[in-house]
Amino acid sequence: MFKTGLMGWLVLLTCQFAYAAVQTEVVEYKDGKETLEGFVAYDDTVKGPRPTILIVHQWMGITDHEKQYARKLAEQGYLAFAVDIYGKGKRPQDRTEAAQYAETYRGNRKLFRQRAKAAHSFIQKDKKADKKQMIVLGFCFGGTGALELARSGAPLIGVVSFHGGLSSPTPQDAKNIKAPVLILHGAADPTIKTEEIQAFMKEMNDAGVDYQFISYSQAVHGFTQENAGADPSMGVAYNEKAARRSWQALTTFLTEIAPVTGP
Repeated sequence: MFKTGLMGWLVLLTCQFAYAAVQTEVVEYKDGKETLEGFVAYDDTVKGPRPTILIVHQWMGITDHEKQYARKLAEQGYLAFAVDIYGKGKRPQDRTEAAQYAETYRGNRKLFRQRAKAAHSFIQKDKKADKKQMIVLGFCFGGTGALELARSGAPLIGVVSFHGGLSSPTPQDAKNIKAPVLILHGAADPTIKTEEIQAFMKEMNDAGVDYQFISYSQAVHGFTQENAGADPSMGVAYNEKAARRSWQALTTFLTEIAPVTGP
């Protein structure tokens, strides 16, 4: 009985220490006069600079979804930074307001890139960040943001979009992309039209970009987001299988471009 109890305590303590290794911080940084508020996660047992992943939020701003992915990536040994596009305290209260926020940046790609670059510049100054191994990923609206940062010519080694927008008003800018690109797409996503997908592939092909495009059957928009509901007929819904497979695709991609090799 004593041995069983002791073993249970040891397992509990081990789990607590493993979890405690991942630290999180809310950080403020600037884009000109605009104050932005991001979320950083890292494993404090990892020594020295490590590959760094910027996470661009979906249209509701930084939520538990982005923070959850940041923690999961930190557990893998990466420095994860959920960036803020909208600004400190600017968080949509509903879908209507979110659409208004998002359209401001979708309609002004220069500003969108500027906000993403501000985050990129900020996290590069962190002593835990490996400046030569910077990656960006995004969800929905943030998928567009990840691609825009890449199209700006930012020094990245990887770009990932989860159920993100693919359109570009300046497809010629794809020539500036310096990194491999991974697109994780819901095959039944009604918000991304066939013409948009074809235009994106032409853009990548014309620029000679190294890209992968993975479509998940039956998955609609927002398939990684557990709070998106379970009704695909709404056009936005969580899909457990697509979420799990897309995470596996991400980890395979990261292992290829920026493997983490222990503490």
